[in-house]
Amino acid sequence: MSTQPTVGIQPATTDVVREEAGMVEGARRKSTRAKKRGLSGFLFKVIALVVFFCSAFPVYWMVNLSFTPNRDIVTRDKSFFPTDFTLNNYVTAWTREARPGQSDFQNSLLTTTTVTLSVLFVTILIAFAASIAIARFRFKGRYTFILSIIIIQMIPGEAMMFTLYGMIDDWQLMNTMLGLGIVYTASVVPFTVWMLRGFVTGVPADLEEAAMIDGCTRTQAFWKVTFPLLAPGLVSTGIFAFIQAWNEFTMALLLMSGKNLTLMPWLMSFTTSSVGGQVNWGAVMAGSVMISIPVVIFFLIVQGRMTGGLVSGAVKG
Repeated sequence: MSTQPTVGIQPATTDVVREEAGMVEGARRKSTRAKKRGLSGFLFKVIALVVFFCSAFPVYWMVNLSFTPNRDIVTRDKSFFPTDFTLNNYVTAWTREARPGQSDFQNSLLTTTTVTLSVLFVTILIAFAASIAIARFRFKGRYTFILSIIIIQMIPGEAMMFTLYGMIDDWQLMNTMLGLGIVYTASVVPFTVWMLRGFVTGVPADLEEAAMIDGCTRTQAFWKVTFPLLAPGLVSTGIFAFIQAWNEFTMALLLMSGKNLTLMPWLMSFTTSSVGGQVNWGAVMAGSVMISIPVVIFFLIVQGRMTGGLVSGAVKG
């Protein structure tokens, strides 16, 4: 009987086994990383919601109390929703007759709007020219000027109250919108220059050079190429200047009086001049809401220009 040679079955090679094991291990690691990312993402969402509610609740409570009768506000039993809805607080805040020599809401609104818009225009004009000079030109004392801007921002405004008061009084600009506008502009310009400088630096000068090669003059290249790309920076700094001038209280209280009071001191006088020593907190909350509405409207108008990807998109294109 002849013996047939047997052909052995070759086992799977070591490389194939290692490859399969590596694929399994890689899939396991990917699954673990995905779970960690999902858990961390969930935690970040929870933290974001907590921060949002902590920030939004005071605003909601202000609006809630503005629709609540004053007799219900002073009680210890508070409700998250106005059980006795009323608009009398807004009527009182809008039509309240001021004491002799004091401002009412309409006059304060006119004064605040005039000063704020004037400060906004002058601040943007000065800060824009200064930021272009700092970012595009090299001149003696440039770094000293930039450093001085930072140092000025570190000095609290209250430390210069009496100095500013003496200057405005010497210039005979006390209780005038011009005097208050000068003080607001001086306080807003340094940080606005610092903000705009970052936006101007982020726009490559090569874009202007390319436009000049295509036949534009330097002025045309700036206004047609660079200036549109700086729109988000101008909007951001404009919002900062608007909010700071609109919400300023200390200098307005120090420099203004009588019928020239701005809205913030007017709101304080609303509480101190209450009849019978009892503050109408419902009307105060209604006045606070009315003061906040112009800022919200201004932001809604300009927020469409606050897009951070305009510059990067132009460079990539």
